[in-house]
Amino acid sequence: MPWKGEKDPYKIWISEIILQQTRVTQGLAYYNNFIEVFPDLKSLAEAPNEAVFKAWEGLGYYSRCKHLLFTARYILDDLEGKFPETYENLLKLKGIGPYTAAAISSFAYGLPHAVVDGNVFRVLARFFGEAIAIDSVKGKELFTGLANRLLFKEDSAAYNQALMDFGATICKPQLPDCFNCVLQQECVAYNSGLVNELPVKEKRLIKRKRFFTYFIFMTDEGVLVRKRIDKDIWENLYEFYLVESSKELHWKQKDIKQWLNEQLGINDFSIIKISDPYTQHLTHQTLLGRFITVKLPIVPASLKHFLELNADELSLVPFPKFINRHLQDQSFLGGTIEKILV
Repeated sequence: MPWKGEKDPYKIWISEIILQQTRVTQGLAYYNNFIEVFPDLKSLAEAPNEAVFKAWEGLGYYSRCKHLLFTARYILDDLEGKFPETYENLLKLKGIGPYTAAAISSFAYGLPHAVVDGNVFRVLARFFGEAIAIDSVKGKELFTGLANRLLFKEDSAAYNQALMDFGATICKPQLPDCFNCVLQQECVAYNSGLVNELPVKEKRLIKRKRFFTYFIFMTDEGVLVRKRIDKDIWENLYEFYLVESSKELHWKQKDIKQWLNEQLGINDFSIIKISDPYTQHLTHQTLLGRFITVKLPIVPASLKHFLELNADELSLVPFPKFINRHLQDQSFLGGTIEKILV
């Protein structure tokens, strides 16, 4: 991975933020593209918001991108463009918690701070046979303290990377390679038959369902979109006109006509397409919905607050993955819009 052995705090920071909620296989391409477009802190801090969110498009957890921008601009404007060089000062930056601060301080500056990620939690829980929940307050304190006591301070970066790699390649979540493990004889979990029981998590994730119907309103000039500004998923990304409901809605021609008439005062329109249903699974919620494409002769007064973007402009603004899947399925950015707009 390109970030292994990296000493530039900016690049370490970008890699750690991307990988917070993203698999390495997916994050690698995003990291390479992000560094190519924004090779240093100054280029990121001075970039337009839309360009940064576009580069982040599809990674999810967009508050990470929002915090990246805030912190980059803070460092450039208030810290003369220089990253803090201590763990304590790194922790003061927005979007940087104990894990990321430890990673930057260890990998960039060689400071003696243990980097405790999911791999490290798992290795320590199994090796010492600790059944305390790793996602509990006490569990986090215990394992973080243990990791720091075990830390090889003379080369914290190499030690941290080795322990993380060991968890990723040998002491894996499922089917760990215990037969080839060099710690097998001392591992409490292995010798007690508890490998598949550890680590323990106390929180059971309960997902809620959300039902979205997007109306793609098109005119001869463009497509109507708006920016999401609420403190919710996809903040700062763009979307079409949204109807969110507590249950799945089965839209028929008469239902669409009634909604457009009664809710938006639209009488002159033509329905182009009602899509098949789409589903996306997020960590805490499942999204289900569909897209209804409607052609309008003019933008009605009820939708004047929306932006009207042509095909070229539409390709420049960031959309959530849920919407992008439909745009790609329908070749919206490569043909359908242009055909309708002609």
